[in-house]
Amino acid sequence: MLTDIDHITIRDRPLIVCDVDDVVLQFATPFEAFLTTRGHRLLPRSFKLTGNIVNGADESVLEAPVVKSLIDDFFIEQERWQTPFADAVDSLHALGTDADLVFLTAMPPRHAEVRRRLLDQLMLTFPLIATEEAKGPMVAKLHGARPLPVAFVDDMVHNLHSVGEHVPDCLLVYLPPPLEIFRFAPDPQETVRRVENWSEASKVIRAHFTA
Repeated sequence: MLTDIDHITIRDRPLIVCDVDDVVLQFATPFEAFLTTRGHRLLPRSFKLTGNIVNGADESVLEAPVVKSLIDDFFIEQERWQTPFADAVDSLHALGTDADLVFLTAMPPRHAEVRRRLLDQLMLTFPLIATEEAKGPMVAKLHGARPLPVAFVDDMVHNLHSVGEHVPDCLLVYLPPPLEIFRFAPDPQETVRRVENWSEASKVIRAHFTA
């Protein structure tokens, strides 16, 4: 199953756990394009989707159940819409020569098989876990008590803080996309390293692994 760690074998080397949406695969930008096909628009006025998606005709705000349904439809069609960020694929493959890498994607598990297929098409064949549970306990299970370096990459501050609480020695890498809505994102704790792109993320991770 793609919803637990039973199918994943961690070897005796460093571990990188990496989010997918808006870290490896673009989400917000193609989601906006998807909304346009449904007659809606995203008006980023706060750091959330619910309350910021409006009907394109009269700009009435869509209610939470409608937004949830739209996100669900987008994930069903993700292979049509989502593409990787520049340097993401090459950077991950380069990092994967020296470390185990696991994708930990926050999405309904029912969409995991489509996500798996899309990543495989992009030659990103690293193991995948799809869950809506907190990421900290999951990273703790993956890493265990191994005396080896571990890094976690995400674009959501609450996920980084969750992992920091459960895996204190983990390098926490904040990689937000250059999008308007992220202007409203909360600031991470001082223990989190913010980077601008995958080139910078790779350098920070490698430095942590060789420290």
